[in-house]
Amino acid sequence: MSNLTDQSTSDYSLTAEEASAIAALSLELTDSYPSFNDPVLLRDAPRLAARLPEGVQRFLREFKLTDHEGHAVIRGHEFDQQRIGPTPDHWRGRQRPGPEFPEELLLMLYAALLGEPFGWATQQDGHLVHDIFPIRQHENDQLGMGSKELLTWHTEDAFHPYRSDYLILGALRNPDRVPTTLGGLDVASLSAEDIDILFEPRFSIAPDESHLPKNNTITGEEEEARFATIQRMIDERPLGPLLYGSRLDPYMRLDPYFTSVPEGDTDARRAYDALYKLVDAGMREVVADQGDVLFIDNHRAVHGRLPFKAHYDGTDRWLKRVCVTADLRRSREMRATAATRLLG
Repeated sequence: MSNLTDQSTSDYSLTAEEASAIAALSLELTDSYPSFNDPVLLRDAPRLAARLPEGVQRFLREFKLTDHEGHAVIRGHEFDQQRIGPTPDHWRGRQRPGPEFPEELLLMLYAALLGEPFGWATQQDGHLVHDIFPIRQHENDQLGMGSKELLTWHTEDAFHPYRSDYLILGALRNPDRVPTTLGGLDVASLSAEDIDILFEPRFSIAPDESHLPKNNTITGEEEEARFATIQRMIDERPLGPLLYGSRLDPYMRLDPYFTSVPEGDTDARRAYDALYKLVDAGMREVVADQGDVLFIDNHRAVHGRLPFKAHYDGTDRWLKRVCVTADLRRSREMRATAATRLLG
């Protein structure tokens, strides 16, 4: 496995002038917008993103249009550690916006260059920007807030038809250089028969635990209703394909920890095992250091995290996460209004 020095990682290093300009823009916007959920900010984001350095805009445009690279990184942001303060103990109950609001706004601008930011009513109480840091009671769970256990590689929200097109991870800090694992797919070594099977609806992927009521705040019937669709997916286990798009260069939706193959479908099991081994063998490590923003194509790449020792002393790895869709309209049936960005 390798890290960001690997030549296959597409990266852009900010100049000192670019980093300073981005930091100044992020701070400036905190005076104009009250939160990352502000509808005016969501309306203005594409216009504001045009104020980012031209080199950054060209880099992300190329990443999007090439439709080949599974991930890319922009390095060298000025994330003010004194202003941001210590890594929190939990995402629940935090004041919003917090001291890291400028960095959250920056991720919203990056999202606007790739599509539209959106969130889940069933994840982190409906926030559009998520916190990713170790939480003691989740250290053994298959969650981004875990630490002791391997976070198995996966497509983000692979179970859902309206999952992200892109995922943005901004590293506020990562002093222990905890690696993100990343992997892609080259189907050249798969048989034509297995590829055909993997394109067929013969596999079930259950929702991951971040979408369950136990990991969200439930205070009444309205909150309980948000999880009806998630529970239906758990109960019904709808079947779907694991590959889609071009058979020569397919997209993928994979989440081995939550995937099941119908009992008795030996051909599907064989094809799935071959696919799993192929992707697993190609996994590599990418360290998102402080000031790095990692962009993941959720059709092209799977990602996870290696185990690490959390300190719970305010110094732990802290990422910010934003989900991005290239077509907000396709999820309209699951959003309360055309204006809302929350699915569920």
